[in-house]
Amino acid sequence: MRPLRHFIALAGLAASAAFAAPKVDVIATGLSNPRGIAFAPNGQLFVTEAGRGGAGACAVLGDGQTACYGETGALTRIDVFGVEAPLQVIGGLPSLAPAGGFGAVGPHSISFVGTGNGQLAIGLGAAAAVRQGLGAKSAMFGRTLQVNLAGAWKLGADVAAFETATNPVPGGIDSNPYGVLALPSRHVIADAGANALFEVAANGAMRTLATFGSRPVTAPPIPGLPPTIDMQAVPTCVAQGPDGFLYVGQLTGFPFPVGGANVYRVPPDGGAPQVFAQGFTNIVGLAFDARGVLYVLQIGSGLAGPGGPPLQGPGRLIRVNANGQQTVVYDSLFYPGGLAIGPDGAAYVTNFGIVPGRIPQAFPDGGQVLRISLD
Repeated sequence: MRPLRHFIALAGLAASAAFAAPKVDVIATGLSNPRGIAFAPNGQLFVTEAGRGGAGACAVLGDGQTACYGETGALTRIDVFGVEAPLQVIGGLPSLAPAGGFGAVGPHSISFVGTGNGQLAIGLGAAAAVRQGLGAKSAMFGRTLQVNLAGAWKLGADVAAFETATNPVPGGIDSNPYGVLALPSRHVIADAGANALFEVAANGAMRTLATFGSRPVTAPPIPGLPPTIDMQAVPTCVAQGPDGFLYVGQLTGFPFPVGGANVYRVPPDGGAPQVFAQGFTNIVGLAFDARGVLYVLQIGSGLAGPGGPPLQGPGRLIRVNANGQQTVVYDSLFYPGGLAIGPDGAAYVTNFGIVPGRIPQAFPDGGQVLRISLD
């Protein structure tokens, strides 16, 4: 990620309605590339920090960036009242980041089930072979970890190896486990690199539940591009709906067209994805509230110009009403990373999700966790 200068470039997005300004509280700061966020069954709140890479061996990832190894990723507990400082319950997890630490790859998502066992997804953004030899824990990239609330963990599914072996969407080999959903007797992974939804059974067996093919879109006015190009789906998140179906949000690949992202509905046991809701841009999180209302988190607002981050701001939290109408709840986010609906009915969002920590004058808070009222 190149150095960030004019942090938020506001861009309009057509929306049919908007809430009155919600109450927004910053309940945690100082985080390093905070991404996924989830409540455990006991009400504790956890965030994955992708870290800031390090000074270890480097590799070229699928997006063309050179990223270097460090053990700066973490699973962190957040005080929902914002009184106590964030506490890393699992530290030293592998992280890859360009120089400066912006936009790291590492722990990307967390989900809990039952009495508190969780599944944590660690990204990669490349073929499985790329992780070899980067560092002592580099084999953990492209995998899940089974974790508990006390900080114990063990290795889980090797998602990147499964993508290499099966490559369910023809094309280059690329795995980036980005979203995970823990369910009784299984967990489900949205692999943004493989463009697929994978299932891991309790015995460790893996299978493909759904695939998301590319589709033609109008190319931006960049010299050398044809009139239309194939845009990859890039599924980033998965949530279970009140109907038991799996709902999947897509970031989309280049050229990140405004309104080009969908929420898909997939049968519980897998099958062809069906478009449930459309007209979004750069989806990175989904969550249902206690009434079954869907909330969508957008990390950006489409393709940015050269010289900075790839997506222009702002990020947005959007409610999908029963009639399909989209309501913008909050639109002053900068590269948010994850979304959870709390027991109190509020939305909890990681913000400044590509920032590697506190940077004086530019990002003095580093990564944040926000509580956004939904009343």
